[in-house]
Amino acid sequence: MGLIKDFVNQTRKPEGRLGKLMLSSMNTGHAKLADWGLAHLPEIMPEKAVDLGCGAGRNAGELLKKYPRAHVTAVDYSALSVEKAKEYNRKMIDAGRCDVLQGDVSELDLPDEAFDLATAFETIYFWPGPERSFARVAKVLKPGGIFLICNESDGRDAAGTRFEGIIEGMKCYTPEQIEAALKAAGFSDVFSDHHPSRPWITVVARK
Repeated sequence: MGLIKDFVNQTRKPEGRLGKLMLSSMNTGHAKLADWGLAHLPEIMPEKAVDLGCGAGRNAGELLKKYPRAHVTAVDYSALSVEKAKEYNRKMIDAGRCDVLQGDVSELDLPDEAFDLATAFETIYFWPGPERSFARVAKVLKPGGIFLICNESDGRDAAGTRFEGIIEGMKCYTPEQIEAALKAAGFSDVFSDHHPSRPWITVVARK
C-alpha cells in the first residue's frame, strides 16, 4: 500500500521518478475525459486561453489544435509538470503560440482580463478554497470569458471518496458545490453535465 499511496499522491504535485511516471500516464489516461469535457465548450474563437493545472501538457496542446488562432498559456505549480508540458508543446512554444509557466492558481500572476477562455482538467480537487481560487480565475478572464472545469469524480462516486482518504489535500466536489462556488466568485450562466455512464462531470461558466 505504501508504494501505491506514494504514486497516487503524485497527482497533486508530481515530483521525482514517481512524478514522471504519473505525468506519463496522465496524458493518455485522462484523454477521453478531457475530450468529452472540451466538447461542451460553446462556439467561441478565443484569442487567448489559459489551461490551469496543465499537468504534462496534453490538454493545452488540444486547445492549440481546437483554436488554431489562439495563444495558449499553460500553468502548473509542479516544476516537473512545467518541464514535461514544455516538452510536449515545444513546437508551439517555438512558434510563439504557447507559454508554459509555473504558478499557483490561488495566487495567479497573470494579467487581469487577459483571457477569453480558462480550463481546468482534473485539478480543482487540490485548489485551496474553490471560491477564492475561482475568483482568481474570474479576475484573469475578460468580461464574457468562459471557464471550463472537467472532473473524473462527481463528488459522490466510490472511487473519488476512496482517493480522498489516500491523496493528501484532495477534495472531490459535487456539481452543485462547484456551481455555487462559481456563482459566489462572480460567474454567471453556470451549467453542468454528467456523463451518462461514468461519474465524469463538466461545468461551464461565463464571467
